[in-house]
Amino acid sequence: MTSRNLVRLFMSTLLLGGLTTGVTGFIVRWDEFAPFFRNFNLAEILAILFWLLGVGFIFSLLSQAGFFAYLTIHRFGLGIFKTVRLWNTVQVVLIAVVLFDLVYFRYAAFADKGSSLLPYLGLALLVLLPALAVAYLKSRQTNSSAFVPALFFMVVATTLEWVPILRVNEQSWIYLMIFPLIVCNAYQLLMLPKLNQKSQEERQSKKISDKRPVKASRKKPSNA
Repeated sequence: MTSRNLVRLFMSTLLLGGLTTGVTGFIVRWDEFAPFFRNFNLAEILAILFWLLGVGFIFSLLSQAGFFAYLTIHRFGLGIFKTVRLWNTVQVVLIAVVLFDLVYFRYAAFADKGSSLLPYLGLALLVLLPALAVAYLKSRQTNSSAFVPALFFMVVATTLEWVPILRVNEQSWIYLMIFPLIVCNAYQLLMLPKLNQKSQEERQSKKISDKRPVKASRKKPSNA
């Protein structure tokens, strides 16, 4: 990828994370922010919006760090396990382990005696269902072998990025963080092939322009 397209991916993901967090924040914490809208307190609304945008930028940076870390891990995995099929099998096992841990350990840590397991299953489905949709789109965009790696990234990487808030178990923050992470991770995953192709076209265009024919200068014979 060219540096220009890399910066474009970085900035667009950063902006997307901020906007998604801004919208999500007003929705999940509406009870807290509603009085400012009823009283049309524009200064407070703007202050909250800027704060949410800043938080969203942080979530976006975390998402981007996780994305580039996964690209490295994916290459290492292919090198260690030699075949795509074996590496995909390992990734499927890790996906299952992470989803199980997301439900079991949170239930064991935070649930009261006799509490229902459904809310904890719901959080796992909140990660899994968008991940399946994004993995399907990724496989349509490239090839069928991309389904498992995309699913792995959307489930495992998103959950790992989500861990700091999961350990706190503050409901508003859990939802405030997960939606920007899902959106940013999905965006990067689906935009990468397009930007790689665009970078390749730009390099090819530059090579063609650099290969312009140079006419050799002819010297006239001297009469001396």
